[in-house]
Amino acid sequence: MRLIDTHTHLDFPDFDADRPRLLANAAARGVERMVVLGVYQANFQRVWDLACADQRLFAALGLHPIYLDQHRPEHLAQLRDWLERLHSDPRLCAVGEFGLDYYLEDLDKARQQELFEAQLQMACDFELPALLHVRRSHAQVIATLKRYKPTRAGVIHAFAGSYEEAREYIKLGFRLGLGGAATWPQALRLRKTLTRLPLDSVVLETDAPDMAPVMFPGVRNSPEHLPEITGALAQVMGVDVAELAEASTRNACELFGW
Repeated sequence: MRLIDTHTHLDFPDFDADRPRLLANAAARGVERMVVLGVYQANFQRVWDLACADQRLFAALGLHPIYLDQHRPEHLAQLRDWLERLHSDPRLCAVGEFGLDYYLEDLDKARQQELFEAQLQMACDFELPALLHVRRSHAQVIATLKRYKPTRAGVIHAFAGSYEEAREYIKLGFRLGLGGAATWPQALRLRKTLTRLPLDSVVLETDAPDMAPVMFPGVRNSPEHLPEITGALAQVMGVDVAELAEASTRNACELFGW
């Protein structure tokens, strides 16, 4: 089974003690490629260094809405400089992680929108996929995407919306990132939505170290867990695990140009 983990934070200190072992074990279990996403300006270099050091890792750079208070106007300029310098390097695969988070009420929505649109414009300018964080903000994100129409589209990370929202993203060319959340039986609406999704619309992810699946509760999530997550999602979707693995890997390769 060949798998691609389209969303990790393997640069986080959670992995400092055993990162080489983890990467080797993930590869041995069929996880051939992993995307590592930047979330604030201070970790761009760390993410890039990882991608340069291991051919299985690919970098995305962005400014995450959760760290809104840390972002400064010059960080957007620096992000553009990074993308300008690296956009033709195959080790850089996307802009992200960025988007809108309306779940955390103390995050200023106007500032989030400004940051979101600035990075979406960069994704358009450099013709890179956008890896989007979307929490309780689907309507606003969809409306914004319809205005910008990014040519490479991207991924809606940790998709947990309705079927109607999924359909809107698919129309815009976006893939839906599926991971540990839908493995939990209490995720009733999401699991119901998954049964209606076409296989050519999904990619797989872990969000490591976060979003642990039901079979590893309370444990640091890892690309090593992607085979079990794939099996659980295939069961929810009513498809063969090999079929889901093959489709999601093909979709990720098409998206990132691999």
